[in-house]
Amino acid sequence: MVPLLVVVLLTRYSLNLAALIFSLAALTDWLDGYIARSTDQITDLGKLLDPIADKLLLAAAFISLVDIGRAPAWMVVVIVGRELAITGLRSLIANKGIIIVSSNLGKYKTVSQIIAVLLLILNPVPHLGHISLWIALLLTLVSGVDYFLKTKEVILSSEDRKIEDRSQNSENRMI
Repeated sequence: MVPLLVVVLLTRYSLNLAALIFSLAALTDWLDGYIARSTDQITDLGKLLDPIADKLLLAAAFISLVDIGRAPAWMVVVIVGRELAITGLRSLIANKGIIIVSSNLGKYKTVSQIIAVLLLILNPVPHLGHISLWIALLLTLVSGVDYFLKTKEVILSSEDRKIEDRSQNSENRMI
């Protein structure tokens, strides 16, 4: 649905249709997660891919909104930059065999971004979209710091284990 959303937004064919496409994409993403949780079908692959799908949908929408003049570029750069940084961290720690699931703060951040995108597309009340974008930006930054702190603990503890393993291996070689 992402390419369709971008085409509809950038051609300004119908902003109501763009809002509908975006809403359906967000709803199906949520529904997929809900079904996976309720049927106990959660997988590590799903834990990695679901946030990427969220980020792709939101980044495409935000970037398109910049292009049509509905969102300030600097705010979108901060939001998308944070999303890329977190995706990089997720990949880094996934290579260590560790999966950190989204926190409630991260979920609030995603919901605030979805609301901001919808309000920026529909523009029902002047400035409401921009106010919601400020809220989304704040939650994006706070949840990003929270994620970095959690990741730092995981990376440092795995580095400590590596140091212990190396010292044990060197002791074994000396004997």
